[in-house]
Amino acid sequence: MVFPRVSAMLARIRRLRQADGAREPDVPFQPTPRRAVRQMLLLAGVHRGDVLYDLGCGDGRIPIAASRLSGARSVGIDIDPVRIETSLRSARRQGVLDRVTFRHEDFFDADISEATVVTLFLWPEVTLALRSKLRRDLRPGTRVVSYFWEIGDWMPEKEIAVDGRPIYLWTMPPTGRRTRAGLLADVERIER
Repeated sequence: MVFPRVSAMLARIRRLRQADGAREPDVPFQPTPRRAVRQMLLLAGVHRGDVLYDLGCGDGRIPIAASRLSGARSVGIDIDPVRIETSLRSARRQGVLDRVTFRHEDFFDADISEATVVTLFLWPEVTLALRSKLRRDLRPGTRVVSYFWEIGDWMPEKEIAVDGRPIYLWTMPPTGRRTRAGLLADVERIER
């Protein structure tokens, strides 16, 4: 399969630093298909009272759509300053700058604690690396939606497909996270 080779190559590339010390993006820019964006927002039940954070926001289409469709306040975070400029231009054109903020920073270091919804379209190893941050920073009840990739062994509450590609939903629990391994261990105990 091509993805593991490309993922390994990208991991090596990410370790390289630019001359000014800034980190390279963790994944190449690949926009979430617009049909998937709408379904991600519907799956998460995004509404006016939500604060949506899009980690690796790219061109800003998810935060902009969340604000346009539901009136939610949205924050897009991206390490690439070119993507942030593109996002700001789009938000301005679509008239949502009063509800959308774009931050040029590393999402691994960003404060995301006010989020009620987090959206992701990242590569599997990056999503996996984010697990501890999501556990640590997000409040119980925060919804996490990922296009195309699961989050390690976290069991999604819901899964839908758009054009044959999966979208996953999780809700942060009061404590811990149910994993496939943990669920299987519970089933084995019950069967004994």
